[in-house]
Amino acid sequence: MQHTLYPPSRLGDHPWRIVETGFNAVDYSLNATLFALGNGYIGLRGTFDEGLLGAESDAGCYLNGVYYAEPIRYGEKAYGYARHNQRIAAAALPHELTLALDGQRVDLRCGEILEHRRELRMDEGLLYRRLRWRAPNGPVLVLESRRLVSLTERHLIATEYHFSLESGIADIELASSLNAVPGVMTDSDDPRVGAGIHKEDLVSRYSHASEETLALSHHLLSSGFTLSSAAAHHFDGAPVQFIRHASEPFRATSHYRFALTDQTSVTLTKYALFDHSRGEPVALDNRLKECRRHRFADYARAQTRQMQQFWQTADIEIDGAPRLQQGLRFNLFHLFQSLGRTPDTNIAAKGLTGHGYDGHYFWDSEIYILPFFLYTQPQLARNLLLYRHRILDSARARARELAIPKGALYPWRTIGGEECSAYYPAGTAQFHINADIAYAVRQYHEATGDDEFLRDIGAEIVFETARLWPAIGHFNPHRDGQFCINEVTGPDEYTALVNNNFFTNAMAQRHLHYAATVFDWLQNHFPEQARTLYRKLSLKPAEVAQWQHAADAMFLPFDATQGIHLQDDSFLDKPRWDFEHTPAEHYPLLLHYHPLTIYRHQVCKQADTVLALFLLGEQFSTEQKRRDFDFYEPLTTHDSTLSACAHSIIANEIGYTDKASAYFEQVARMDLDNHHRNTQHGIHTACMGGTWLCMVQGFAGMRQRHPQGLSFRPRLPSGLSGYRFQIQVRGQQLSVRVDERQVQYRLVSGDNLRLRHEGDSVSLTRDQPEASFPLATTATPSPHGAAR
Repeated sequence: MQHTLYPPSRLGDHPWRIVETGFNAVDYSLNATLFALGNGYIGLRGTFDEGLLGAESDAGCYLNGVYYAEPIRYGEKAYGYARHNQRIAAAALPHELTLALDGQRVDLRCGEILEHRRELRMDEGLLYRRLRWRAPNGPVLVLESRRLVSLTERHLIATEYHFSLESGIADIELASSLNAVPGVMTDSDDPRVGAGIHKEDLVSRYSHASEETLALSHHLLSSGFTLSSAAAHHFDGAPVQFIRHASEPFRATSHYRFALTDQTSVTLTKYALFDHSRGEPVALDNRLKECRRHRFADYARAQTRQMQQFWQTADIEIDGAPRLQQGLRFNLFHLFQSLGRTPDTNIAAKGLTGHGYDGHYFWDSEIYILPFFLYTQPQLARNLLLYRHRILDSARARARELAIPKGALYPWRTIGGEECSAYYPAGTAQFHINADIAYAVRQYHEATGDDEFLRDIGAEIVFETARLWPAIGHFNPHRDGQFCINEVTGPDEYTALVNNNFFTNAMAQRHLHYAATVFDWLQNHFPEQARTLYRKLSLKPAEVAQWQHAADAMFLPFDATQGIHLQDDSFLDKPRWDFEHTPAEHYPLLLHYHPLTIYRHQVCKQADTVLALFLLGEQFSTEQKRRDFDFYEPLTTHDSTLSACAHSIIANEIGYTDKASAYFEQVARMDLDNHHRNTQHGIHTACMGGTWLCMVQGFAGMRQRHPQGLSFRPRLPSGLSGYRFQIQVRGQQLSVRVDERQVQYRLVSGDNLRLRHEGDSVSLTRDQPEASFPLATTATPSPHGAAR
């Protein structure tokens, strides 16, 4: 990766807007992702209202937590393999319009485009569009629209269309639909691409169209979900004639006609509602009537208020790099749109912007995404962990399938709680997910002080997941009785099924120590609830003592000759990947080489040991981190979008400031610039969370460690002249400002907050809410030059 000086973007560099000017069909799929809207329950891809001939498969509307299920078909199957896959459900497309101008279909592949502009306004939460289009020898049609997926009405998508002519007169025919016709199944060798659905899985339950309303309902046989949708139309302006309606099993359409002159116009507001159930269709008529009482402008104002509230606490302002500011806000905006708002939902690797990875939830939620919400909107972070508690019984059942006699094993990828990973070497074998979730529970409790959560929810998660490690590990006599964990896969998916993966062992050690601490804490502070939980789990002090013993004896592979932590027992026994003779077009490696070819080499897809250095940073000296970073960075391809942020953060810690900035630039604009060439299938939410991590825990050096509390070690990235952000810790709101001269801390709300700046104690109170310090600077040249 080469560090650039922020070249111009095809999407502009407005700090609050993503702007598309003109039309290029090559970008249509990518822009369908970038201009997507969502509210945590509904996600709508940013395709054109009137569609685009030949690009129907780029459209998509999704409901978080609602999925199809299908048997996983193996050529050779073994005991304990995942049995079913789950795919995020496609709801009816709510915004489909077919337009004809004097009999000529309006389509950007035909006619003449005089002007086309779209703006995703991230401060408002709205998508704006303006099209000036002329049919052959015809008048110029002007179509202007605004679209929102409501943040205040969870089930609503609203769109406003304004039709006018620049001159002359024309007849317009308009067909407005709800369209749930299943798309074509996709077939790709890229494991990141999700497939469609089998048409035989869908059963139409209801289809209705009339002059003012549309309604559809269809049932998913495989999962038992029933999806219901309804839409209503409201016209203003020139007279509009209703022509006919059409009801098909998966599409309901109303047809209209109106005449336009250069003196008249028509405005259509379309309201669409969505809901789901596990049985009968949901009646939406009354809710639809209530929505129609409000104009689009009412919802737009409410949307903007919600976005203003979000940005008030979530925004990170940076000075000196407009493209990075745009990318940073784009990432935080999409995280907010994608996060489930209820304990029944989580956040998918692709958010609600596409069916990549089939809409599955991964460990991304806890390690890369939760910190952003934890320190800006902790209630939303709490919901992520409530989801994990909701699927705990499924995790228990999965543990039994893998001969783990008690406790739980969380699925590597899932929606409803069942393991959906068909490739266990890079799926189920990533046992570290248990430790990742426990790590998030600890992080949440330390940042919020929410004792009720830890007592009633978190403790059970921590205990049940801790039981995994004694079941799959052992005290190895050939390692002087140290605790070893064999046949696992760490975060680096280019190294699978190894013994003593450093990340896994180190995180398991932290997990087991924490579980023992929580056991004592619960017993000391809530003895009655402790007794109830311990009876429920049959948890006894002897088992907790075993956890402590395993943690104390944990084997962490280390090579004394080079002074580095080994990614696993066998890592140094493998030959180094031949980077010099690997063509650039052969990255990512997973698309060009068999897994066994990759597994037998020293090559990393993503940060593994380096990520452990970040998450468990207090355990390692700066010099140790530097040695490990210098060894692993040249071996890492960053074929995963999860990788660069960890490298940026550790580069900051060890003084490689240019590397830190170069990696951050890649993270900040990963999707806007389509660095991995697959954003057309959906955004990369983990990488987006990594943007916040790079800024707050990388450049600002924020850490929350018990019992030391909150600490900072701010640095200024190269190319920036300053940055500002806010965080919330235990109900206290803190503002941090960094510029070329100083660092300023300000207590925005709360009574008092103690923190550490560069190791020195700082106390902020209502009477003395601010403290300023000179900005420290450190820079250490890297022996490897620029980042790969």
